[in-house]
Amino acid sequence: MPELELLRADYTEAVLAFELANRAYFATSISDRGDAYFATFTERHRAVLAEQNAGIGAYYVLVDDDGAVLGRFNLVFVGDGVSQVGYRVAQQVTGRGVATAAVHELCLLASSRHRVSTLRAATSHENAASQRVLLNAGFHEVGPADPSDIGGKQGSWFQRDLVHASGSDARTGTSAEA
Repeated sequence: MPELELLRADYTEAVLAFELANRAYFATSISDRGDAYFATFTERHRAVLAEQNAGIGAYYVLVDDDGAVLGRFNLVFVGDGVSQVGYRVAQQVTGRGVATAAVHELCLLASSRHRVSTLRAATSHENAASQRVLLNAGFHEVGPADPSDIGGKQGSWFQRDLVHASGSDARTGTSAEA
């Protein structure tokens, strides 16, 4: 069973393999990262870890039993208990509920571990799969996104409010211990 784990330095090669194996697939629904991203991947990975250590964000990988990375799930803290969510999953696991389950888990971690009270995510209108994941994970559409937020595409912001004082989510009634 895949597990959501906090990004570490020893995941560098597995994350790079995940990004390269799924590059063409990702480019069908989101902007391609470009060749420079891959050429400087190790430095970028170190920079993300430094951001995580500085408390700017929390970056997770969904790891399969064999150590392969199946997805990336990011929280970028923007202040006042608000975090922006970003995620991508491997083509081989799409359509199986893997992304939705991992986003649900990320919501629990955001509330219990990172003391986030509101999650926001932007997605393009063309990315229907991402919209379904967000809606199935308890987000609701809150308005248009600026194209600069999603690679120059038209889209919307989605939001989910979290409750951490009682340990449960006010929208779904699920417990952080679940």
